[in-house]
Order: sequence, then structure tokens, then C-alpha cells
Amino acid sequence: MKETILVIDDEEVIRKALDKFLKQQKYHVLLASDGEQGCQMLKEESVDAVLVDLMMPKVSGLEVVKKIQEINPDIACIMMTAFGTIANAIEAIKAGAYHYLTKPFELDEVKDLLHKALDYKRLKVENVQLKRQLKDKYKFDNIIGESEAIKGVFSLIEKVANTDSTVLITGESGTGKELVARAIHYNSQRSDKPLITVNCAAIPENLLESELFGHMKGSFTGAISTTPGRFEMAHRGSIFLDEIGDMSPKLQVKLLRVLQERRFEPVGSTRPKEVDVRVITATNRKLEVMVEEGGFREDLYYRLNVIPIHIPPLRERPEDIRLLIDFFLSRANKNNSKCVTGFSKEALKVCEQYEWQGNVRELENIVERLVVLKGGGTITVEDLPFHINGGETKDVFGPLVIPDRGISFKSVVSKFENELILKALKKTHWNKNKAASLLNLNRTTLVEKIKKKQLEKFIIG
Repeated sequence: MKETILVIDDEEVIRKALDKFLKQQKYHVLLASDGEQGCQMLKEESVDAVLVDLMMPKVSGLEVVKKIQEINPDIACIMMTAFGTIANAIEAIKAGAYHYLTKPFELDEVKDLLHKALDYKRLKVENVQLKRQLKDKYKFDNIIGESEAIKGVFSLIEKVANTDSTVLITGESGTGKELVARAIHYNSQRSDKPLITVNCAAIPENLLESELFGHMKGSFTGAISTTPGRFEMAHRGSIFLDEIGDMSPKLQVKLLRVLQERRFEPVGSTRPKEVDVRVITATNRKLEVMVEEGGFREDLYYRLNVIPIHIPPLRERPEDIRLLIDFFLSRANKNNSKCVTGFSKEALKVCEQYEWQGNVRELENIVERLVVLKGGGTITVEDLPFHINGGETKDVFGPLVIPDRGISFKSVVSKFENELILKALKKTHWNKNKAASLLNLNRTTLVEKIKKKQLEKFIIG
């Protein structure tokens, strides 16, 4: 079935040229001479994409774009303008346009951009259908994926969300453990009550007890008033204890009592407080190994591990990467007022083959960085950070095989040197002084090499 393109322009020459060209491309074409007529046709006809002029009498192109969002936001809209400024482009994107064309334009530009816009529309529609298939009740706005692995996570959340069972979420850093905890809470009968989050690794041990259970006035130096703890704040709601594996043995005992008796004593008090709270915990550590080694209480582990949910690393579900990139790209464009149209096929393939040690969080950060630095157009392989586009591979430091056709000595040595520098920077969390020390280089020498090799853009700031 042919896809339908609506052309809205008050210039007859433009309408006729596009009509002829788009029909040659096997599209069904509708024509409107002004915005008012175009809006009426949108109500009466099924349209896949719209090419609309910015400056028109009666109803402007921007107003048409806004109207499209009301009628059917899945329609791909491309703005045409003779006033091609960044300001106009951003305004059109914010209004809901997919992208824009500056007059005069080549017809091949229309062809390429329209093809991308329709692909984007199809992806949006497929994503909506996928979410419907997974049932509306999931409502996992920020958990994106269609792999069997992530569907298994969705299924578990659906089964346990509306219960009060204790949940232990495991997975590597950056996989989205907190998102899963939020999905469980906001799809439960406690969703109208608070979800209180505590990162057990981020709070010093001597303060964590007071943070969790509160304290009485005068119970320790600096306790100038009685302060409720996170458990009390989470009453009738849920508490999410992230990085539970970092909790000290002393606090493990107190947490065990809360789980068993649903009561606790604030620091400095002998009067227990009862609490009705669902406990959700998460860790990137292997608690069963910690139990064997004596680092984590066995009885507490079994109390926490009533419903285990494991989130697979991104490298084990590469089929989700395109959907995640599309989601993060759209959000980064909107948040940063940019108009990057997408990733090239080659760039997507490279991303799907990369191991993503930082998982979804790393992917999200990379996409946002690329959107901010690129600003517009398509992300290519050359735009990707060095460690993703081929610089950081498993074989860089392994045995080198010289093919019969030979290799470029300079290229291999340069690539090896780039990798050494980036690995040192990554190991030292991008601290140039420490990286230089690791490499036994002067800091000035390292800085010069980074500038000469143009590695600065690949460094996480």
C-alpha cells in the first residue's frame, strides 16, 4: 500500500514540482494551497507525512504542525522554509516537526529526508504497538526494550508489583535497577504513597543508621532536633535500598528486625515505632558469594531475596539498542533544543556490536553527548567516541597478525597509542595528572598528544 504525502505550500510551482517528483517515488500525493485547506485535509484523509511551508497566509506552517500534533502526532512532518535559521528550525522541532528543509532545495534532499521521517514514524508506531502488546498496565515509561530478556523482566514486574513481597533487584551498574524499582512501586497499590530512595553506598556508615531510622534530639553531637528517618517517611509506601551489599553488619541486624517485626527504634530512643512499608532492594554485587564469605548475613539475604529480579546487561540484549537510541535521541533533542535526525546504519551497527560496560546509562550519556556536539544531521561512525568506533577492541592488546597484503605501521602504532591514552584516562576517571603518571609521561606531553591526536572529544568531561 502506497504511503500518502500531503504537500502544503502557497507556491504553485513548488506544489507541482513536489507532486510530480513524489509520484515518481511511488507515493500517493495530496496537495493543499494553504494551511487552512491542509488542516481540513488532515481531518478527512489518512496521511503518513506532511511537507509544509513555514510562511503561508491564513494559517502558518507552525500552526499546521501544532494542529498535526492534535490530530495525529504519529504523522511525520517536515517544515519547508526560505528563512532557514537555527531559530526557525528549533521552533519547528519544538512544535513537533521531524525536521526542516531550506528553500531552494534539491529534490534528492526531499527524498532522503522523507525516507528517514517515514522510517522514524514506523518505528514510533511499532514501539507503540509493542507497548500495547505488553499491556497498558505496564506503564514503564523509561524501560525500553523488545528482547526476550527484558520482556522477562516486564513479566516479573507485572506479577509482583501489586503485592507486598520484598524484591531484590540484581544487575550490573547502569542497567536500570532504580527504574525497575520505580516501575514496581508505581504499578502497585501503594503508588499514591511515597517511594523513598536510599543509596546505602553513598552515605557514610556512621550516618546511615540515622538516615534510615531517624534520631532523637540530643542523641549525638549535632542532633539539635528530633528527625524522622527514611523508613518513617516511607510509611504506607515503599522504600528502595540501593547498593544493599554495602550495608554494614550492624545495620544488617537492624534491617532484619524491621523486615521481621515491621518496627524499629530511632537512634537515641528505646520506644519502637511501627511501620507499614514495602522493601525493595538492589545491588550490583553477588550477595550469595558475600554470604559464603561472611560479608552478608544469610538470614537477611533470604529475607530480601523473596522475589529476585535480574536485569541483564545491555550486551546480552543488543536488539534493544536501536529502540534505546531512538528514545534517548528524541529526549536529548528536546532537552537540548537540537535536531539530530538519527544514526546512520553503519553507526547503529557499531553500537550494536559494542559491549557497553556501563550499560544503558553509558548509552544514554553517549547519545546525549553526540546530540549536543553534533547539533543536527545524522550521527555517523566518525562521530562516535574512539573507544566505540573501533579504537577499543578485545584484540588491541592481543597478538597481532600481519596479513599477506601488509599493514600500515604508522596506523597500527597510532591506534595503539590512542588506545593506551584513552585506557589510562578511563582508568583514572579522566584525571590527566594520574593518567600521565600511569603512562610514565610528563603531563604536558600527555596533553600535547591528546590535542595532536584530537582525542579531547572522546574524553568524558
